[in-house]
Amino acid sequence: MWTSYGSDGGAFSRSSSFRDCDSAADDEEALRWAALERLPTFSRVRRGLLRNPAGGYSEIDISGLPSSDTTAVIDRLLGVDGDAELFLQRIRRRFHRVGIEFPKIEVRFQELKVDAFVHVGSRALPTIPNFIFNMTEAFLRQLKIFSGGRRKLSILDNISGVVHPSRMTLLLGPPSSGKTTLLLALAGRLGSDLQMSGSITYNGYKLNEFVPQRTAAYVSQQDSHAGELTVRETLEFAGQCQGVGFKYDMLLELARREKNAGIKPDEDLDLFMKGLALGGPKTSLVVEFILKILGLDICADTPVGDEMIKGISGGQKKRLSTGELLVGPARVLFMDEISTGLDSATTYQIIKYLRHSTQALDGTTVISLLQPAPETYQLFDDIILICEGQIVYQGPCEAALDFFATIGFRCPGRKNVADFLQEVTSKKDQQQYWYSSDCPYQYVSVTKFAEAFRHYRVGKNLFEQLAIPFDREHNHPAALSTSTYGIKRFELLKVNFSWQLLLMKRNSFIYIFKFIQLLLSALITMTVFFRTTMHHDTTDDGIVYLGALYFAMIMILFNGFTEVALLIQKLPVLYKHRDLHFYPSWIYSLPSWLLTIPTSFLESALWVIVTYYVVGFDPQITRFLGQLLLFFFLHQMSLSLFRIMASLGRNMIVANTFGSFAMLIVMILGGFILSRESIPDFWIWGYWISPLMYAQNAVSVNEFLGHSWDKMVGIDKNISLGEAVLKGFGLFPEKYWFWIGLGALFGYTILFNILFTICLTCLNHLGKQQAVMSKTELQEREDNRRKGKDLVVELGHYINSSTLSGRIDEKQ
Repeated sequence: MWTSYGSDGGAFSRSSSFRDCDSAADDEEALRWAALERLPTFSRVRRGLLRNPAGGYSEIDISGLPSSDTTAVIDRLLGVDGDAELFLQRIRRRFHRVGIEFPKIEVRFQELKVDAFVHVGSRALPTIPNFIFNMTEAFLRQLKIFSGGRRKLSILDNISGVVHPSRMTLLLGPPSSGKTTLLLALAGRLGSDLQMSGSITYNGYKLNEFVPQRTAAYVSQQDSHAGELTVRETLEFAGQCQGVGFKYDMLLELARREKNAGIKPDEDLDLFMKGLALGGPKTSLVVEFILKILGLDICADTPVGDEMIKGISGGQKKRLSTGELLVGPARVLFMDEISTGLDSATTYQIIKYLRHSTQALDGTTVISLLQPAPETYQLFDDIILICEGQIVYQGPCEAALDFFATIGFRCPGRKNVADFLQEVTSKKDQQQYWYSSDCPYQYVSVTKFAEAFRHYRVGKNLFEQLAIPFDREHNHPAALSTSTYGIKRFELLKVNFSWQLLLMKRNSFIYIFKFIQLLLSALITMTVFFRTTMHHDTTDDGIVYLGALYFAMIMILFNGFTEVALLIQKLPVLYKHRDLHFYPSWIYSLPSWLLTIPTSFLESALWVIVTYYVVGFDPQITRFLGQLLLFFFLHQMSLSLFRIMASLGRNMIVANTFGSFAMLIVMILGGFILSRESIPDFWIWGYWISPLMYAQNAVSVNEFLGHSWDKMVGIDKNISLGEAVLKGFGLFPEKYWFWIGLGALFGYTILFNILFTICLTCLNHLGKQQAVMSKTELQEREDNRRKGKDLVVELGHYINSSTLSGRIDEKQ
């Protein structure tokens, strides 16, 4: 729904018609613009006029804008001081003068209650037995067999409020007050292990009526990035995955209305807005703009870094986390502790830009800060003060001190207001701010503050507003996103292919090292099983060849073990991308599988080429190619197997522990260490599901049914030496077992990759360990909360509901 405000002259328009040109440069610009205007709308929005250093103009394709010209355009738009306020106001005026309104989103939450079920006492300690018990209990809970063992902990306690568009909202509160849980709930990112009740709406629509993860962006406290990529590459990938959202449709409508009104915009502003709405190119104007605004332009081409790669600082990583979502189309921003690791000046600059962007573009922004500086606090319009899961105050910042003054608490003149608001609810620091002489000080609980707020004028207005449902007719059609992802699946697949290929190039040292390691192992194997000492005369000779084949399979199998470390390192980034709806899990798992095919083939070929003829395997070329094919599929299966081990363990210690145990079982039941006849009946099922068993039988059939082993042996000379070796070792002598083994390895590869995709979709990061709470502490916390609620209505108390409401009414 487009709303019209009429059309007036824009302050940033160089001329309102083509007749206003009074210089040669203006004449050239007008002629080129006239030629541009004659193009169809869909073509016109992809082209623009670029001012060159000589003062002339050239018509260019937006997607082909060079990086040097991109930087020049951004510098001209922001000016010398780099202030974004005037620039954002120019964007706003350009839309408003042709009657286009930005989509606005109002977020409401009513009677929101979030509970967690936790272990307390020694049961909550991070020990190996507790880890095993937790996994067992979680599995039994999924089967609805077991539901006990945990205690209920209230995080948010029936809170209600409104987050208004075009206003900066500060979420303030002490640690463990429920700030992160509230932001996650509002962003639609609350974990399935938490129990939520109440309602959350965006413009009157519930979270199940649109896609909140695409409409709102949540900036986490943790900075998870691919350390191999540069800052610019990280932002470019984030921008490509998120797409442009509603911006392209708004640009088309803007171009149509400006053409009808005869309005020609500033050429630099036009270039920027077209680049913002089109997206797609590797180096885009919006990425350069965000780099400039966040102060990351000085490290744009520096790797992000991790424990092994030197990169940017912690504060720069925090800014990068913010920039990843600013390059997207989200209209609602929930930002959690974004000042961690930043100095006060940098925090002020970032909050200042967010304020200008929120007000100029009618966005909705909620930012959680722990101890904001006074100048940063003044940038906010509204504040939500939360403590012990209850909202103590929500409303304009300028009315917060007056609310506490009505209760009897006053902020000293030199005291930081944000610090006062957090300390006044604390039992330890509250008394120093008491100034009322009417009655002696007595501790005012959080529950009493929350009840008093309901009687305060701001609280009354808030609940009166909540009582009136949001009129859905006022919802802008572009406000809420209904698409699950920002671009088409095929485009996401191409972007992810390019991203993972770039990561493989940056990790090329690891792949080269693996290649050299495998080559050295092959050379050692070649000398240990040298053909001059290898014969084809007896079954004992065949057992030696079986040992050589088994050793080769183990080397190929464990060559994929590096996949565990590489994947576990990337899991936090993958979980973040999944939760932000950058791409579905299969978009990652498919390229990660396909891109390993060339390396698998090279490593398998290296081993077979170096060892096959030197060891003295059957010289037929078909047998050579058969072993190469089997080792290739075995390597693919091993990569998939270790991939799923990493996705299940999600931690190097856990993955190594349980992965090693699983590999031990697979190897023991693979048919070589214990032959099929030696495996107990109650373990025979393990033999049939072991991937190594199928590889062992297939590679053995491929070798021992060759011409080198066709010597007839036995009493009646009715069996070949190769068949005798196979039967003697409990292996299957039929030719078709080659194809059975090949098919089984391929099937396991497909199965493990499917399971890997399911794990990426369903599991979450193990996260950090939280503080252990004893049973007594939990019981005291719940008792105090219930006691506080009872005291609110208790008569005769110095500070009760009636006293508070009477004092508030008297002050007002």
